Formats: sequence, structure tokens, C-alpha cells
Amino acid sequence: MLEEQVKVALENVRPNLQADGGDVEFVSMADDGTVSVRLTGRCGGCPMSQMTIKNVIESHLRQEVPQVTSVVGVSG
Repeated sequence: MLEEQVKVALENVRPNLQADGGDVEFVSMADDGTVSVRLTGRCGGCPMSQMTIKNVIESHLRQEVPQVTSVVGVSG
């Protein structure tokens, strides 16, 4: 259920990333509230990707799903 809330919240962030030619994929959620995501498209190789993860994605997810403690990016 918590994962589903995170996925729904990510859907709300997705249009902003897609407008810049990128996207975000949910990878997993740990018991401690850490969400792993993968940036794709132009966002995947962007030097600002960590800022996007923290300032855009993590900020939004923490507002929408208070159980989220942090968001980390994974590659591959």
C-alpha cells in the first residue's frame, strides 16, 4: 500500500521531468522509508540529476507520503 502511494506521487512529478526529455522509474522502497528511483532519458545523464532527485522528487514525495525518509538514485 505504501509503495502504491509512492508510485502515485511519482506520477505527479513525471510530467515535469518529461517536459525536459526525461523520466523517473520507481525501483524499490526500503523498510526505513528510503525510496530508490532511476532517472531515464535526458535526466539519466544530466549532471544535475542528484539535485533533481533531492530538490524535486524527494521534496514532493516527502510531502505526499510522510513515511518517505529519503530518495536515492540508482543507475542501470
